[in-house]
Amino acid sequence: MVKMPDEVLEYLKTIGKKYGKLGGKKSAASMTAEERSARAKVASLAAAKKRTAARLERERQAKSAKRK
Repeated sequence: MVKMPDEVLEYLKTIGKKYGKLGGKKSAASMTAEERSARAKVASLAAAKKRTAARLERERQAKSAKRK
């Protein structure tokens, strides 16, 4: 993996901070209600999967701590 120069990274960070939040709003404005709903459903399922994985990891660690 090639490391980017610090100047390039700094530039990309400033562009991301300036315009990063606009992307979702702009794309949502051009979507139909069904498309927005589908995107929200995918995001919701991904968030639930992440929460479940975190909960299972906490339970696994608690169970292994009890055994020790």
